[in-house]
Amino acid sequence: MSELSRQIERIAVQDGTYITAYPALSFVRSSEVSEPIPVVYKPSLCVIAQGTKQVLLGSESYTYQPGSYLAASVHLPITGQVIEASPDTPYLSLQLQFEMEQILDVIQQPDLSGTTRQESQRALVISRMSDPLHEAILRLIRLLDTPDDLPVLAPYAVREILYRMLQTEQGNAIRQFALLGSRAQRIAHVIEWMNRHYTETMRVEQLAEAAAMSTSSFFACFKEVTAMTPLQYQKRLRLTEARKLLLATMNDATSVAYQVGYESATQFNREYARLFGQPPIRDVRRFRETI
Repeated sequence: MSELSRQIERIAVQDGTYITAYPALSFVRSSEVSEPIPVVYKPSLCVIAQGTKQVLLGSESYTYQPGSYLAASVHLPITGQVIEASPDTPYLSLQLQFEMEQILDVIQQPDLSGTTRQESQRALVISRMSDPLHEAILRLIRLLDTPDDLPVLAPYAVREILYRMLQTEQGNAIRQFALLGSRAQRIAHVIEWMNRHYTETMRVEQLAEAAAMSTSSFFACFKEVTAMTPLQYQKRLRLTEARKLLLATMNDATSVAYQVGYESATQFNREYARLFGQPPIRDVRRFRETI
């Protein structure tokens, strides 16, 4: 992992998030333990080169560090926290976003065509890094040194990374979300729609119909994939987006509440405080002071 650390630190020279010349690839550096930060993970592969991170999905906790990777197969509202970092040994990580169409393209190859359609599985997995996957990631990062090669060679490097990821112990769990007609793929389709329309009123029956499932089957499969009910998922999307808006703008809490789909400012304040520990304005003020 030492070369991976050097490659990331060469670009991420100070604490923060760095979008690279290949936009789907980003680096993160932190010289200290962070507070829990709610975000929405897009389908992506996350690798830590140095330090340790904890991710909360619903009521579940996942911890990963060098030697393992985390993969999210759908959009997931999570809370992430760097729990091991220091100025001398900063936390260093990368995130590579991908589309399920890229996974589908890879699994259509003959040696992966035998994948079976299993029951829905959790859309967030942690697995051991293999040497071939590690090498494929390094090849993509090295391409950043030759920008003219990126448009041509980066897609092939990403394809190899996905191929190597699917060969690891959790590969089959990831495949399910790309297999056309599988339950996981139908849930992923609904989740994609929910992320575009989270401000709207949603009924579980309508979501189940969109997934071509009975209401009870959809409810159970959705919770298996996301560790949340559909309404809990929508609420997390709304509150995470609301916090982002409050931090990025000077809008007051009431206008932000309506902007993300709440009809009651009182309900928004109550649910915001339950998730983030403090009412909106107090939470944003404290977070800005911390920064």
